[in-house]
Amino acid sequence: MKLVAGHPDSLVSVQTKYCAGCGHGTIHRLICEIIDEMGWKTRSIVTNPVGCAIWADLYFDFDSVQPAHGRTPAAATGIKRMLPDHLVICYQGDGDLAAIGTAEIIHAANRGEKFTVIFVNNAIYGMTGGQMAPTTLVGQKAATAPAGRDPVAAGMGYPIRVLEMLATLGGTRYLARGAVNTPSNVQKTKQYIKKAFTAQMEGVGFTMVEILSQCPTNWGMDPVDSAKWITDAMVPVFPLGEIKNELGSPADGTGRA
Repeated sequence: MKLVAGHPDSLVSVQTKYCAGCGHGTIHRLICEIIDEMGWKTRSIVTNPVGCAIWADLYFDFDSVQPAHGRTPAAATGIKRMLPDHLVICYQGDGDLAAIGTAEIIHAANRGEKFTVIFVNNAIYGMTGGQMAPTTLVGQKAATAPAGRDPVAAGMGYPIRVLEMLATLGGTRYLARGAVNTPSNVQKTKQYIKKAFTAQMEGVGFTMVEILSQCPTNWGMDPVDSAKWITDAMVPVFPLGEIKNELGSPADGTGRA
């Protein structure tokens, strides 16, 4: 009998602390499946900051570092430069990466730092109470936008498309956006992550996978409706697929093949 599915060795077998329907658990499993498949467990390090990401080290059975809020790319830069043969992962949410840590992620990407960012985008601040995030959709309600995000009259601005912004920088080599709301999207997202991890271990520049993820608690929805909301509301604003793929180009930031 051939085992076709099982619990990843790199994923700790404990009860989750995440809310019912949250996408973090699925993302954790995908990361651990890839690490096991590639035999990288003893050479993997995750950096996970404040926010829902801070619990990640409870479930990853490999080394972790908890930097200050938003400073994960700075910590990952130092780790990867000291341990270039290791798989270094920045595991960040949208409030952490696209607000508190905007400067760190932009400059790390522009320098072409050779680590991989897993960017979990649930369009809201999760752990701290459902405040509006940089990725909150226009009209979406949040604790700090009870009538919905109003970009003009209330001066709340528009959702930031982080990958599209980083795609303009010469140091970025592979940028992709997936989702974990359907089986098909889960499988595609796994392939994006595997491609980014493999590129990192081959020594290319900055790689990042954004993942649209459910947050039923702060969206005020049940898990089924939250999965559908990603398709109906988030994907039109944050389109899925490979946003930038220059893995076959020289690592000089020019983009010339």
